[in-house]
Amino acid sequence: MKEPMDERMKELIAIGASIAGHCQPCLMYHVSKAKGLGIDAELIRAAMEVGHMVEKGSMAAMGDFAKGVLGAPAQESSACCAGKSVPGEKSCCS
Repeated sequence: MKEPMDERMKELIAIGASIAGHCQPCLMYHVSKAKGLGIDAELIRAAMEVGHMVEKGSMAAMGDFAKGVLGAPAQESSACCAGKSVPGEKSCCS
């Protein structure tokens, strides 16, 4: 049986999701909870950086999608969230 995700990991994921979801109250809540669990600032910052990478990929993919809605051809996106990545090329998730 696999071990369930621990509370520390859940809070780090929630911090990244809060950034990606642009939820300021969520971010404040989850950072506070993470600190209460003894998670250091370096790990919290790393979780925030992951959230920013997801946010960046999502924004790029949405920009391309929105252009297509009006009939303009969509640009190829290097954003991993768009399902495309090029080996050796930096994307939002690397």
